[in-house]
Parts: sequence; structure tokens; C-alpha cells
Amino acid sequence: MTNNERSIEALPGAYAAGTDEIRVGLIGCGGRGTGAAMNCLQSSPGVKLVAMADAFQDRLDTARKILVQRGGDKVDVKDDHVFVGLDAYQKLLKTDVNYVILATPPGFRPIHIKAAVEAGKYVFGEKPTCVDSAGARSNFETHELINKKGLGMVAGTQYRHFTPYIESIKRVQDGTIGKLVSANCYYNTGLLWSRERQPSWSDLEFQMRNWLYYTWLSGDHLVEQAIHNVDTFVWAFNAHPVRAVALGGRQTRTDPIFGHIYDHFTIDYEFPDGSHCMMMCRQQDACDKKVANEFVGTEGTAFVLPQYYITGKKPWKLEDSVSTDLGNAYVQEHADFIASIRAGKPLNELKQVTESSLTAVMGREAAYTGKSITWDQIVNAKQSLMPTKLEWGPMTTPPVPMPGQTTLE
Repeated sequence: MTNNERSIEALPGAYAAGTDEIRVGLIGCGGRGTGAAMNCLQSSPGVKLVAMADAFQDRLDTARKILVQRGGDKVDVKDDHVFVGLDAYQKLLKTDVNYVILATPPGFRPIHIKAAVEAGKYVFGEKPTCVDSAGARSNFETHELINKKGLGMVAGTQYRHFTPYIESIKRVQDGTIGKLVSANCYYNTGLLWSRERQPSWSDLEFQMRNWLYYTWLSGDHLVEQAIHNVDTFVWAFNAHPVRAVALGGRQTRTDPIFGHIYDHFTIDYEFPDGSHCMMMCRQQDACDKKVANEFVGTEGTAFVLPQYYITGKKPWKLEDSVSTDLGNAYVQEHADFIASIRAGKPLNELKQVTESSLTAVMGREAAYTGKSITWDQIVNAKQSLMPTKLEWGPMTTPPVPMPGQTTLE
């Protein structure tokens, strides 16, 4: 068997075409989905966008226009490969795509990951990979199915494909700062976008178009946005935490347009060896911003973002020649994945990123309930936030979680 034949064999559906072309299908055509599709097209030769799906026609039309303008001949989406509606993802998965990008609101991620894998596709799924315990358990099962089928899955936790992070975390794990004993991680930012309700929108449409502000769709901003730094400390400690104690609330973002989520969290995560990580995040305007990670060891401290250096017995600084432009990582994660597919050794990150996503969910539930939440509790919780039936029409907004009253079943 030649090398070319091996690369063909590694790609589902590639036999008829006789090529190792990556035929991309985009599910979720919002801003991140459009960006992820462009990142994928830029990442490697032999990549073409051939299908698109979204719940909303206007979102798909806008994304399609942008991608055609920017992608040139790497975009070839025919009208019969365009799908709209709540079942659009199912229709796309029946096409000849072999690589799907999942960029719908995160609440749909476990369902879409499982469906894509069952359809024999390679999966790039934006972060987080779940927003609740049921979704995490589904992903753990799908992780095994990916391995069984010889497929692959990479998630949008691009720090893991970013040289400054890779070099920094490698040194933390290699003992450059001694034994890791604590960490402080921050994702403090300002307000994000929201969309004014239109008269024609049903409750479900309004929530989906403002998905950031509903826990069933986003997981709250600790899970949806701060997951990047949650994933970083899980990576550095090389373990998931065993317990979380947290504070949080809804202090400045109180208008009903912002759904029912919190605008700030602080969580103390405890690890199996007794070490701790303090994770802080907020989305409040007119406040200091800080997105950073600080790892404290017995012999030094590592600073990871916005600069990359170590102080202590074995000082280190990232070489000036290494780019710190995070935008490169959005492209590199696709390049790494596609290279692994063509090499016949596809990456499978679903378990590790689901553990990080569930770590964020554990912190959220500790804040929502005001209780100490253990890893075993969150893994085994009955919690499933996805409605059992989705249809355009009325949909109530849950109350704002209240510590001491809200419970985790």
C-alpha cells in the first residue's frame, strides 16, 4: 500500500473521489462558525467547504456570503447542500462531507458530536463540549466510539495548539517550578453582545439568538467563555479537581434580555493531592480586565498569558522569535487535526475537553447551589438541561439560580 493509498483509506467517503480532500460541512453559521470555517480553509491544502446548516436562514445566508467572498475556490456550497431548521444538522450529516465543524450553541454539542460520529465523520467541535452532566456522560461514551471507529475529534480549546502555552505548560509539568501547589486563573472581561427581540420571534427563537444568556444553551459564561482557562489549569495539573466551592451572582447584568445567568464567579477547586486553584471570571463593564494564568510551585512561579515566563530557581522566558498571536492557534488546531487524519492517526480530544467542560459545570453548580460539589456528584448527577422536545413556540425562562435554594439532583 502506498502512502497516498493510506491517506485515502484514512478518510471516510474518500474512495470514490480517489483523493484525500477534506470536504467540510459547517453546522452552526454564526460568527464563531464562520470564523472556524475560514480557519479550517486557511489551515491546509486540499480543504473545501461544501455544505452548511443552521437553524436560521438569515444566519446561514450571511455566513455563506462572507465565506464565498473570503474563501474563493475553497468554498463550493451548492444549493442542495444548504440546510435550515432544527433538523438541519441531520440532513447535512447525510451528505458526502467527511469533516464537520460544530459551532451551534454548546447545549447541542453532545447530541451533534454523537450524531456526527455515528455518521462516520471527523469532528471539530467548538468549546465547551457539554453544559451539564448528561452531556458529559454522552461525550465519554462517544469518545470510546470515536476510537472504535478510527475517527477523530478536536475541540476549540486552541491553547492546546498554541506554542507559548505548550512550552509553558510543558515546563510546569516537567517540574521547572518544583511541585505544583496552587494556581490563580482569571477570565475577567466586559459585557458581550445581545439581540433585541423581534415581533416574529418565538420564545425559543429569542433564546437561541441570545444563547449566551441561557444555561441550557451556553452553560453560563464560566462554562462557555472561561472554559479556556479552566482547561488550562486542568491541563497543568494533569488531573480533574475532586471538589469545588464557589461564589457567584447576577449583579450588574439584570435586564431580562440577559436571560438568567450570572455575571461573576469565583471558584476554589481542590485537586486529589490537596493542591488548589482559584478561578475567577466576570462579564461586567467599567471593571478591570484580566485574562491570565499563574501557577505556583515549590521552586518558582509560571506566568501564562499575557506574557510567558517563569521566576524562581529555574527562570525561563519564551523566546522572542515565538509568535504570541493567538489568532495563529485558531488555524493551527485545524492544521494539526487534518495532518493527524492524513497520517492515519487522528487526534481524539473529546475526553480531555469534556473533563475540562465538566470541571466548569462543577464550579457553576457550586455557585448556583452554595454547596460544596464533588467530582463524583457532578459526574453522576441526573442534570440534563436540554429540553426533551424542541419546537418553535413558547418557552419559559428559568429563574435566576439562588444559592441555598437551587439544588443539584
